[in-house]
Amino acid sequence: MAMIDIKDVNKWYGTFQVLTDCSTSVEKGQVIVVCGPSGSGKSTLIKCVNALEPFQKGTITVDGVSVGDPKTDLPKLRSRIGMVFQNFELFPHMSVQANLTIGQMKVLGRTRDQADEHGLKYLDRVGLKAHAHKFPGQLSGGQQQRVAIARALSMDPIAMLFDEPTSALDPEMINEVLDVMVELAREGMTMMCVTHEMGFAKTVAHRVIFMDKGQIVEDCSKADFFGTTRSERAQSFLSKILHN
Repeated sequence: MAMIDIKDVNKWYGTFQVLTDCSTSVEKGQVIVVCGPSGSGKSTLIKCVNALEPFQKGTITVDGVSVGDPKTDLPKLRSRIGMVFQNFELFPHMSVQANLTIGQMKVLGRTRDQADEHGLKYLDRVGLKAHAHKFPGQLSGGQQQRVAIARALSMDPIAMLFDEPTSALDPEMINEVLDVMVELAREGMTMMCVTHEMGFAKTVAHRVIFMDKGQIVEDCSKADFFGTTRSERAQSFLSKILHN
């Protein structure tokens, strides 16, 4: 059974269809990079995986649990799927340490001491333990995104979703976030990453999904994607993004 299984997913905003018959799967330990032009539906697709976006047709299961089933406990499911957003989504009025502990205490029922210990372990892992008592606004964008990754990891997720995690960062901060993601991938974390960082894709992706106009146009190994992409649209996209 795949860790994440997406079958014939369709989504509309009113009469506008943003996802059309999208199907793919992610095995445990796989890293899948989702790319495509702006407005292609890639962020919408990844948000459907943990029901941050509802979908009207098709099925998505995560570790055997149906995301679209009305009986599914979505908060419990989301607690098992780490999500890292483009704009960090940290609580600005809370310290870094508090940002890492609040979810553990409220959702997982850990004591403050347990949550602190767990959170600090992952903060240390992303190289920011010395900044535990600072507030997000005192950190650089790259540091804030690494805190966001540590926060997601502190919930002990079975999979991680990344929605353009480096697109809001200055160029010199991108690598410090990608380095953490590469390390996670090499340790066997199941990951779905919406990103235009093709160097990351070449380094750790098992497969690359290319989307355009709400459809999955390519779903192939990274060797095939960077070597023999079949669609003209994907070739055009790649030539522009690699040139830039």
